[in-house]
Amino acid sequence: MRRPSAACERPIWQHGAGMKRIGILTGGGDVPGLNSVIKSVVYRSSEVGWDAIGIRRGWKGLTHVDPARDDGGGYLRPLDRVSTRAIDRTGGTVLHTSRTNPSSMSRASLPDRLDDRRVSELETDPERYDLTPIVLDNLERLGIDALVAIGGDDTLSYAARLGREGFPVIAIPKTMDNDVHGTEYCIGFSTAVTRAKELINRQRTTLGSHERIGVFRIFGRNAGYTAWYAAYVTSARCVIPEAPFDLEALSDILADDRRLNPSGYAFVIASEGAIWQGGELTEVGEADAYGHRHKADVGEALADELRRRTGVETVHSDLTYDLRSGDPDALDQMVAITFANVAVDLLADGQFGRMVAIRNGKYDHSPLPERSLGARIIDVGEMYNAARFRPRYEAKLGSPLLLGPAVIG
Repeated sequence: MRRPSAACERPIWQHGAGMKRIGILTGGGDVPGLNSVIKSVVYRSSEVGWDAIGIRRGWKGLTHVDPARDDGGGYLRPLDRVSTRAIDRTGGTVLHTSRTNPSSMSRASLPDRLDDRRVSELETDPERYDLTPIVLDNLERLGIDALVAIGGDDTLSYAARLGREGFPVIAIPKTMDNDVHGTEYCIGFSTAVTRAKELINRQRTTLGSHERIGVFRIFGRNAGYTAWYAAYVTSARCVIPEAPFDLEALSDILADDRRLNPSGYAFVIASEGAIWQGGELTEVGEADAYGHRHKADVGEALADELRRRTGVETVHSDLTYDLRSGDPDALDQMVAITFANVAVDLLADGQFGRMVAIRNGKYDHSPLPERSLGARIIDVGEMYNAARFRPRYEAKLGSPLLLGPAVIG
């Protein structure tokens, strides 16, 4: 079995000066701000004389598109100033999304029109197929000179693969987890924290009315940024994946918090990937195209453990999908608009294989992140008081505006 590689057989794509058409796609989970990126890329592209075409359903759009049909068989959406005029007023993505990984597809997920000979050529492992040559063929047939890929670490890892094949790609990072290497900020993060603050503060009244201990489950499979920042702005306890915690100590602290609170309640914010020392959460469901399975609900499991140890009624609340729904807050919209314009600047300058980023608190760009890097994680020693289950508030003089570790160089 051969590993497909098309780089040596491909034409040299146009630099910015000769560009005529760009493609835009969104992959992975949706976040508020994606439509703002799409609109701003389209508007700015029209100013420099480029056409824009939307690729629907993420990377699946480039494995399954039919270039002979105007709508690509349902995978293309023409984009212009009229069709995108109002899309930034809503959340989600008008281009839709998927978790397709073209470099590792199952037999069942292949496009129907591939014949057996072609399928055999694309096989890399038993029943796994690398459709990168198909993606590159489709980009060429669609007349796309460069691609703007908007996504998290999984989506951007395949963008890096296309970059290695010689295709002009610019990436824009988005994820509520804020854990993409090479940038201090990802679109969707501010809205997630803002919405978490609103939801948690709203539910304090119910916790207080019933004198309960609450557990709020929040996004963060491998990195605890969303829980950490939500705890920072709500003066809460939090547990994060980077620091397996002492369950007995957490139980004691929450019991004390409840006893000392005139309203008679306490709560903790738990990243979905957090776990106590010696504990284990099973993974459930089938793996997605990037090998991820859902973790069992740490909020429910932790609430049960706290109830058993404290004798206090507990309740868990899953905030995850509320945080990625609806329209973006002002910061996310501002960053989305600016990221989009920086992306077009980079394309116009002929700078490809880059990711738009915030570095050292400033708009910048960095290399496309490789999947082998994993998630960008919290520096526990600098940012987290593990003994008190709290963010560190001290020694912030000279820190970036958003307090996290700066990406420099």
